[in-house]
Amino acid sequence: MSITSVRTPASLPAASSPADSSQVSVAEASQRRQLLQAAQSVNASGALGQNELVFLLDRQTHRAVIRVVDRTTQQVVSQIPPEYVLQLAQDLGSSAKVMAADDDI
Repeated sequence: MSITSVRTPASLPAASSPADSSQVSVAEASQRRQLLQAAQSVNASGALGQNELVFLLDRQTHRAVIRVVDRTTQQVVSQIPPEYVLQLAQDLGSSAKVMAADDDI
């Protein structure tokens, strides 16, 4: 399962291809920036102690993932949705594609 981190704006690509830019609306891009700024504020405040918020986008399911990660060990303390839910969503998506292909035959 591929998951992309969006910890900081620096981790995002500087320029996207024309095909990618049509997929993300201006409103979605604005919401992503606001989300990143909120996570950076929480992380900078120290409210989570030695942990930090990490927002991810699962490449397979295109679902947002929120993780609480230990800053020193980089171990995932908590994740929403859990890994098994992402795997289930991916499996269901694959099944739906197979069923749709069978309907075309």
